[in-house]
Amino acid sequence: MTTTALTALTALAAVPASLLGHRAVRRARGAAALRIASPAGIDEQGFVRIGDIDQWISVRGEDRANPVIVEVHGGPGAPNSIHAVRTRSWERHFTVVRWDMRGAGKTFGRGGAPAQGETTFERLYEDALEVTRYALGRLGADRAVLVANSYGTVFGLRLARNHPELYSAYVGTDQNVQCAGRDTTAHEALLGRLRAAGGGKRLARAEAIGPDAHAWTGAQRAEYAKLCAQSDPLTLDTLKKVVLGSMWLSPLHSLRDLRDYFRGQRFSERAAEGTAGFDDRADGTRFEVPFFVFQGEFDTLTPTAAAKAFFDEVEAPVKHYAVIEGASHFASFRRPERFLELLLAHVRPALAR
Repeated sequence: MTTTALTALTALAAVPASLLGHRAVRRARGAAALRIASPAGIDEQGFVRIGDIDQWISVRGEDRANPVIVEVHGGPGAPNSIHAVRTRSWERHFTVVRWDMRGAGKTFGRGGAPAQGETTFERLYEDALEVTRYALGRLGADRAVLVANSYGTVFGLRLARNHPELYSAYVGTDQNVQCAGRDTTAHEALLGRLRAAGGGKRLARAEAIGPDAHAWTGAQRAEYAKLCAQSDPLTLDTLKKVVLGSMWLSPLHSLRDLRDYFRGQRFSERAAEGTAGFDDRADGTRFEVPFFVFQGEFDTLTPTAAAKAFFDEVEAPVKHYAVIEGASHFASFRRPERFLELLLAHVRPALAR
């Protein structure tokens, strides 16, 4: 998706005044919707020292007594903070902690590439633990619900498996299943969609990347994600309307922040280096915390069938799998009310056990 992002970045320089005026009106409306006035509520956004650098964290909810959600966003380099207005209803039932990872979003914008320090999967994993401990301490909570989406689920599975003392439940959406490069069905499906569309340069690029995710560079992984999005009408529509639409209208993001978002996304490709060699089944399918996967019905980027097959092998005190109907990738943001329904129906009751 990097090319789409860079194209959008270039376009910012030529936005007409009328469109900027419309954006200002919508952002003001969004800011009003985000206002938290309840006495027991919390609304904090700012930089916190995590892993020896300043990292942007948001803590929002209408009642501090509600269960805490700690999110781990995807990409790498695609923060969820742009979706604050779309997910406003979640904050009535949970206190939502959002974090722009090292190398991403506002954290990247704080000092650019030189200020990010080491940007590896291992370093971001340690940052996630530190963010979780910060959030629990700030809110006086014992444990948090870990909600991970897309590439964030690569972190999420390992965090939930290794640290049940920190997390009360795991919720994966756009669930990514690492298989050390053995499963090539998603790549084969991509080639099929591209051939059906007439082949051409996109097909040639997909063939050049090859089916072995274990061998991909970070740039090739980003190229594969872009081709998947372009080849599937529902994913492309979601990318344009939900992701880029939320970004453009976000009251939390200036035009400079949007520039930093795109630059950070490209910078963060390096964090995925080597992770295609991970093997989620070999690492273990037993979890000591309640385990949930809520997957888009038509997800082609992190295929629904692969997520369900992995879920079926999981052993956990409580587990539940649900399809988010009419959604592909970015399912929780395309249908945030459905995602909330699933949280309330399945996750929140499990927290009381």
